[in-house]
Amino acid sequence: MFEFIDTAVTGDQFLLALYDTLIMVSVSLGFGALLGIPLGIVLVLCRPGGILPNVALHQILNPVVNILRSLPFIILLISILPVTRWLVGTTIGTPGAIVPLVVFIAPYIARLVESSLLEVDDGILESANAMGASTFQTIWHFMLPEAASSLILALTTATIGLLGATAMAGTVGGGGIGDLAITYGYQRFDAFATLTTALVLIVIVQLLQTFGTRLARRIRRE
Repeated sequence: MFEFIDTAVTGDQFLLALYDTLIMVSVSLGFGALLGIPLGIVLVLCRPGGILPNVALHQILNPVVNILRSLPFIILLISILPVTRWLVGTTIGTPGAIVPLVVFIAPYIARLVESSLLEVDDGILESANAMGASTFQTIWHFMLPEAASSLILALTTATIGLLGATAMAGTVGGGGIGDLAITYGYQRFDAFATLTTALVLIVIVQLLQTFGTRLARRIRRE
């Protein structure tokens, strides 16, 4: 009379969720870096006392970055649902999660880049100025190489933060490991699925941090 339904997560489902998570992280990080790195550079250049001080531009960009960074990801995700639907045609699944993830990570990267570039010694900038370097040359040949190690660590931190955000996207059907944990681990009381997803996320974070730290150390020695 009763049909048994197997609610346990399968290996194929787990691999698909892991694949979706990696796609979300890589695509969101790529677009977020394309937006965040230039934004961080502009914040450094146009700040009072910067190479190209522009008070008006800085007073516009700085609050916008602060506002976007102050919103918890889950609130940001819900707030821009109409924008997400307009851009990608859906608000669920991996495509629906990528848009809010980009909006979430871009200002975060901008702040990390800004912090890294502000650590560059003033003597480096004075040397660039003495050599007659243009603004672009100062950024490309002096500031970015000098801050390379710090930038690597900054992007590593951003990637780990993005990984955590993809897990939260699962609460609204965003796909990936987070969605698997909610659907099977929480809603179906599958402790094994919850534990497995948590361990996988921990392993990924450890691998990312180890890789980023070693790469930054190598660049610093060079």
